[in-house]
Amino acid sequence: MSGTLRVLPLGGLGEIGKNMTVIEYDGRIVVVDVGLRFPTTDMLGIDLVLPDFSYLRERADDIEAVVVTHGHEDHLGALPWVLRELDPWPQIYGGRLTVAMARSKLDEHNLREVPMEDLKPGDRLSLGPFTIELVHMTHSIPDSAAVAVGTELGTVLVTGDYKFDNTPVDGIAADVSRLAELGREGVLVLCGDSTNADRAGYSPSERGVGPHLQEVFSRAPGRIVVTSFASNIHRVQQVIDAAAALGRKVSLVGRSMRKNVNIGRSLGHIELPEGILVQPAEVEDWPDEKIVVISTGSQGEPLSALRRMAHNDHRMIKLHRGDTVVFSATPIPGNERSVGETVDRLYHIGCNVITPREAPIHASGHGYAEELKLMLNLLKPRYVLPIHGDFKRIQLHAELAAAVGVDPEAVFRGENGLPLEIDSSGARFGEPEQSGMIFVDGVDIGDPADVALRDRRMLSADGIFIVVATVSEQSGESVVPPEVIFRGVPFIEQAGDLVEEIRQEVERSLASAARDGVREIDLLQQELHDDLAAFVYDRLRRRPMVLPVVVEV
Repeated sequence: MSGTLRVLPLGGLGEIGKNMTVIEYDGRIVVVDVGLRFPTTDMLGIDLVLPDFSYLRERADDIEAVVVTHGHEDHLGALPWVLRELDPWPQIYGGRLTVAMARSKLDEHNLREVPMEDLKPGDRLSLGPFTIELVHMTHSIPDSAAVAVGTELGTVLVTGDYKFDNTPVDGIAADVSRLAELGREGVLVLCGDSTNADRAGYSPSERGVGPHLQEVFSRAPGRIVVTSFASNIHRVQQVIDAAAALGRKVSLVGRSMRKNVNIGRSLGHIELPEGILVQPAEVEDWPDEKIVVISTGSQGEPLSALRRMAHNDHRMIKLHRGDTVVFSATPIPGNERSVGETVDRLYHIGCNVITPREAPIHASGHGYAEELKLMLNLLKPRYVLPIHGDFKRIQLHAELAAAVGVDPEAVFRGENGLPLEIDSSGARFGEPEQSGMIFVDGVDIGDPADVALRDRRMLSADGIFIVVATVSEQSGESVVPPEVIFRGVPFIEQAGDLVEEIRQEVERSLASAARDGVREIDLLQQELHDDLAAFVYDRLRRRPMVLPVVVEV
């Protein structure tokens, strides 16, 4: 056993989202999870944020498999983008629902030929120097699993997202006995979910949400709109059950909501009473007190159905005074502002808004501190690498590990791109690998240092002005008055005669260039840019984008 085992997080450390962990032994690789996260407000025009997977692109031939713990976007969503860049395609594994959701996602990207296989918990698969096993866990989506990756040096267990729910909606609790067996056999490294390391005690059961939803529904006089994660299939089922108990019809709004419910129905995770569904276009035909709408948009996503409803921009559902909007989800850290804006718009319309602050209508899918301790005690790992959390939560998870008896020297507080290297002599951090973010803009992916993003930030802050100057081909001097166009420059109307002064500055700059014998268009435009940018900053104390255009006649 002279080999070195490397555990390399490419996403999910120091952040909430884009989870991706590379496990490497004997020159071969298993990737656990391929997640994404959604852009922050300063990422203007960006649709999605992916982990930088350059390391995988360079090592594509060495990848034995990609194993996905569950079907949430922060663990599965980057799969199409990653596969588009890998040659050859690796085999994809996951639970039955996870693979079904992955297939649906890959179909949209015309990646139907990618080899995929669903694994049942307990099945052991040999791949090169690895053995792979899924261990059933409970989370806010069915078919969630921890992944045990065995090597001759020892087992790495990646928990995925989990909680210990003793009364899950589907009746299938986490496989505590198998976790304990793995602990007795010996776990070398635990890569554990840190999301709720800052919350004391135990998380409430998902099953407890249903009765509270029904209670909230029973007090709503008019139409009800419930928003939740589209992938939280158990929650959707409980909303349907509450609606059926009160004699209400249900309408599914949002593409991902309809798609996931169809997948859930086909696999037996969702049961719909006969005749309960109403098409979104028919909602207005029913009395308000007979309708429950289940919608995407619990995180205030700009293009989601609820956000469009809040801004009176939805094609089929028009909210009005007296509607009750139920947020059966809490904001992911970083999304609080967009959720708050959506809630405020709903109040402006006259809706009654119910969030988990007002009623216990949400249960987190992530275990609290006592559940993290339970996982540590079951597995008794030799080394602990907290993952899936910002640096605060990683630190708190490390403290929990020390509290249950793990040697603090054996707990590694890592970051993206920093590999944990283990051999027969011990564990230590290795040399950092390339990591970070890749942006998705439309259908293309690119580097976060992209000039376009910098330009968008500049435009959003200070606007743009365009100067069109016409010069003589012979002398290089201005022959007609320059044209000056402003767009989005704040307080421009307070700048008095600024436009005329800019024209004079253009004439001065061109005359200076002509005296110096500058004739090339590119050089003229560069000089104009520098002179005008300095002049405008001096007058406005702002830095709008300056776009000079020089035309020779």
